[in-house]
Amino acid sequence: MDHPSLDSIRNIGIISHIDAGKTTVSERILYYSGETHKMGEVHDGQAVMDWMPQEQERGITITATTTTCHWRGYWINLIDTPGHIDFTIEVERSMRVLDGAVAIFSAVEGVEPQSESVWRQADRYAVPRVCFINKMDRIGADYRVVLDQIGKKLEARPLLLQIPFGSEGGFSGVVNLLTGELLLFSAADQGVTMEILPVPAELQEEFRVSREAVIEAAADFDDSILADFLDGVAIEPARLRQAIRKGTVACKLFPVFLGSALRNKGIQPLLDAVGEFLPSPLDVPPTTGIRPGTDDEEEVRCDAQAPFCALAFKVFSDEGRKLTFLRIYSGRLRAGASVFNVSRNSTEKVARLFRMHSHKRERIEEASAGDIVAATGLKDVLTGDTLCDSSHPLLLQGLSIPDPVVSLAVEPKGAEDREKLPLALEKLQWEDPTFRVREDEETGQTILTGMGELHLEIISDRLARDFGVTIKTGRPQVVYRETPKRAVEHREVFHREIDGKVQGGEVLLRISPLARGAGLRVVLPSVEESLLPPELLELLGASLEQSCSAGGSSGFPLTDLAVQVVEAPFEAGVTTEIGLRAAAQRGLMMALRDSGSALLEPIMSLELTAPAEYTGKVLGSLQKKRGRVEGVSSRGSLEVVKASVPLAEMFGYMTEVRSATKGRGSFTMEFSHFDLAPAETVKRFVFQR
Repeated sequence: MDHPSLDSIRNIGIISHIDAGKTTVSERILYYSGETHKMGEVHDGQAVMDWMPQEQERGITITATTTTCHWRGYWINLIDTPGHIDFTIEVERSMRVLDGAVAIFSAVEGVEPQSESVWRQADRYAVPRVCFINKMDRIGADYRVVLDQIGKKLEARPLLLQIPFGSEGGFSGVVNLLTGELLLFSAADQGVTMEILPVPAELQEEFRVSREAVIEAAADFDDSILADFLDGVAIEPARLRQAIRKGTVACKLFPVFLGSALRNKGIQPLLDAVGEFLPSPLDVPPTTGIRPGTDDEEEVRCDAQAPFCALAFKVFSDEGRKLTFLRIYSGRLRAGASVFNVSRNSTEKVARLFRMHSHKRERIEEASAGDIVAATGLKDVLTGDTLCDSSHPLLLQGLSIPDPVVSLAVEPKGAEDREKLPLALEKLQWEDPTFRVREDEETGQTILTGMGELHLEIISDRLARDFGVTIKTGRPQVVYRETPKRAVEHREVFHREIDGKVQGGEVLLRISPLARGAGLRVVLPSVEESLLPPELLELLGASLEQSCSAGGSSGFPLTDLAVQVVEAPFEAGVTTEIGLRAAAQRGLMMALRDSGSALLEPIMSLELTAPAEYTGKVLGSLQKKRGRVEGVSSRGSLEVVKASVPLAEMFGYMTEVRSATKGRGSFTMEFSHFDLAPAETVKRFVFQR
């Protein structure tokens, strides 16, 4: 297959809150573009993009899935991402490599908590977006409310490019505000046939007002449009598209489309919008790399003739072997070629290359700039690593990886399981940077740490199904943090003879608490100011960071503190790596002892939806859980409660909500921040202060 021209490629992702319809939209895109011949339905467990057994059983997306389709001259590399907060890393790594995205909102629920989270992730990587307001056929659908929420909650500028024909159950088509055409989607052939008609008389006034708003927005990016509009000159749709595209690529406009994916309405115009408004790899700013060992930055432009450079954004364990997903930013990559892993300073060989269609592979011999492909044979590559031509090494920016907040103790059931468990866990850690494994020194248990109960439940299920490892699990536990209570200084001197050689080190440390959410800050003297050689100074910083991660008196990692190296004397023949590391680690613990430790617990942002008659019960249950209600609003016949609640109180809460609301209530939550734990929680841990 010939490689497409770069200006025809669209690397896009589908993002939204859980249950807004991402996978249903993806299935329709594949069907209308001719990639599949039967629509897969999420509720039947037959969706092409939800291929894992765990996804099919639960009706949710767990892992970001890549596929390719073609639409009217455009080559679309599409990634369907999860909507559940426990799998936020899948959205994060997708946003890192995509050029554009389709954000989906429910016309009934509007902008929900995870909608805001994925939108902010796209903001962080400056990913242009078009919006699709789905479920227009549902009772209570109101696209105007959703538009208002996009503007207020997301601080974005939505631009409506369609108005609906019919409402709720009578929704049957859309009016294109650029061309003045009514599009009706035939139910007889699953929406494949679109009937094009003039704008109905009853919509003429709404069409006129809405089109003027489109022209005003387009004029902000093309002065000639406003001049012609004021002069009464007809403005061609092509000129409007060009101006809107300019605003969209700059992330200043977000075109909005309407439809009902489940009822097969509105998907073809959305596909047109992907090609017309979202950028090609040539339209986005070049990515920036740093030359190893220097601070020199260099732009990486999308050019097949340039030196090879790619980012490994996802690693998947496929039948025990690594499958590495790559976004190629420049150059070409052939199967069998050797590549240099800049992140790990090693050379590896690409055995085979594939274009992925969900979990199915299409083998290819070569990939080029702008492509998203998968490779086998890369043994040491992990998520966020940069692969380059060895003659032109560059290190690309990696990913922002959130810290896991829930732990689970597991034990293998049998002797065979005990042997297989470590390897299985290692492979799962390849895939998921938010999944951590450690061994409890006191109990000998293996502790799994993840983003939430569902995340750890899926991991446990995969251990049994994918790796044949049966485990026993305990109750999920909260991952706490420690922070110092006050600023202190401590000098630590280490001087000991080990195996006939003197090992020495000395440091004067100052630790001080920081504001909540500030994280960890290790402050070292500059190379010019320091008496230590550069390699020992670097080792000192790494040792302090490692000690903070290892935890304080309770064993929980330290956060919201600054560790400053005030002095670090150097004595030739005495100061050694071992001595300096020992002085740093003991000095930090002694400083923390002098300061006193405060225990921090994770606080979750919660949004709970329930019928109005049950709101009192819900509020009462939240108060018992130390929740702080931040607001109650109405959404049709439902009440929406926003609150902050300690994660420790939330295990099993879904059962309580369903019981209190007779099955009609639901909630979503995501990590917000760490805050001081109450005295009764502190007593459960060893704090001798």
